[in-house]
Amino acid sequence: MREITIIQYDAFTTVPHKGNPAGIVFDAEGLTDQEMQAIAHKAGFNETTFVLPSDVADVRLRFFTPGYEMDLCGHATMATVSALVSRGLLPDKDKNEGKVNGGNVLELTQETRAGVLGLRVDRFPDGDILVTMKQKPAEFIPFEGSVADVADAMGLSVEDIDDSMPIVYGSTGVWTLIVPIRGLEPFTRMQPNNGRFPQILTQQPRASLHPICMETYDPKADMHGRHFSSPYSGIAEDPVTGTASGVMGAYYAKYLCGQEEQARIHLLHIEQGNEIGREGSLLVKVIDHNDTYDVAISGRAVYTTECTVQLDDTD
Repeated sequence: MREITIIQYDAFTTVPHKGNPAGIVFDAEGLTDQEMQAIAHKAGFNETTFVLPSDVADVRLRFFTPGYEMDLCGHATMATVSALVSRGLLPDKDKNEGKVNGGNVLELTQETRAGVLGLRVDRFPDGDILVTMKQKPAEFIPFEGSVADVADAMGLSVEDIDDSMPIVYGSTGVWTLIVPIRGLEPFTRMQPNNGRFPQILTQQPRASLHPICMETYDPKADMHGRHFSSPYSGIAEDPVTGTASGVMGAYYAKYLCGQEEQARIHLLHIEQGNEIGREGSLLVKVIDHNDTYDVAISGRAVYTTECTVQLDDTD
C-alpha cells in the first residue's frame, strides 16, 4: 500500500476555501492511468492535477475529475502553476524586459491533452503571483435541442432563459453549453439534474451546462456564471471554471458586440461561485480577429491544505 500526498490550492481567489479547489500531485511519474484515476476519485476534488516531465514543453499536466480524464482544466492549471512557481519547481526563465510593476515575468509552456499551450507568470516582490493561460481558439456550434428541456434540467422554466441571446455549444478546449439567463435571480433557484444532460445535449453528450447573465454581484464584474458538470465527471457543480469562462469571453466578442467592434481586444472580469459560497473571479482576454477568437485567462491561487490517499493493489 502506498500513501500519496495531495496538495490543495484554491484557484481564482486569494482567500482559502473560496474559489475553486484543486488537488495537485507533484511527482506523478511512475503512476499508471488507472492509479491517477483512483487517486482523483479518492481525493474528490473537481479536478486533480498530476505533474509530469515533458519532452515538448516545460511541464506536462494531466487533469482528472473523480470520473474521467479532462483534456484541459483552467482552474487546476492556475492552482498547479502557482504552486510550482511559488515552490521553485519550474525552470527559471525570467524575461527582465517584461517587468510589470516591479515584478518579473516567466514565460512557460504546458503539455496537455488539448495541445501545448503557453503560460505567463507575473511575479511580484510581495510574493503575489498572477498566472495567465492561453486556451485553444474558441469554437461554437448552434444548439439544436429543446430550450424547455435545458431550462428544466437546471430547475428553471423556459421564461428564465434570455432569448435575446443565443444558446450555443462553445469550447476553448472543453465543450460546454452557454445558456443566457434573465438576470441573477434565477441563479438562486437553479437545481440541476446532471443525469439528464447527455440525453438533452445530443450534439455534445459529454458537455456541461454553463448558464450566464450580464447582471453581476460585483459592480466591477462584466459577466456572471454557474457551471453544472457532465454526469460523467462525478461532480455536480464547478465553483469557478476557467475553460468555460474563456468560452464566455469569446461568446461576448462573437454574439454581444456589434460589427463596428470587430477585430478588437476584449478584457472581461468574470465572477462565479457566489450561490454556493465559493465566490471567485478571473480575467478573460479575447483577441477578435474577425470571427476567430484567441482566448487567455488570468487568475490567482492560494495554498489551503494537504491530504493523503492510500493506493492499494486493487487500484
